[in-house]
Amino acid sequence: MYSDSSEGLNKENNKAIFFFTPSFHPLDNFSAHRIDIWNISFPTAEHAYQCKKFNHNKDISNQILLARSPEKANQIGKQHRDQIPQGWHDQKVAIMKEILRAKAEQNHDVQKALQRSGNKEIIENSPVDNFWGNGPDNDGKNMIGKIWMELRKEQTTNGK
Repeated sequence: MYSDSSEGLNKENNKAIFFFTPSFHPLDNFSAHRIDIWNISFPTAEHAYQCKKFNHNKDISNQILLARSPEKANQIGKQHRDQIPQGWHDQKVAIMKEILRAKAEQNHDVQKALQRSGNKEIIENSPVDNFWGNGPDNDGKNMIGKIWMELRKEQTTNGK
């Protein structure tokens, strides 16, 4: 799906932190950070997100939960796009924020990565996703990055 080399996709400068799979930066949804949410333990944020998307279909959500990798969980979700419930797109950002908040609260190294980012812009450097990432032309919405920056601000405000 993506190149094995992430050299150009994971970088940092004075203004921003760019991250993307396969280096599994702690802020990446594919990083191996277990998340306990909704009374379920998920191996990654990607597993949690894809499971929640299909929680109306226990067969699909179970396949995702048992997927051996976040890439496989994502692939299963894509295979069942036609079964995404109506209204999902209206709630997906709030759900992702809930997942990422749990990830940060439950994983010390994720909290530290957020703290170390200081005031830099956080960018999911996706070469393909214009919604969650910055997309192929660097003009995407970068919603993952925006959520992380909101959570960082909350963390700073709450003195964590």
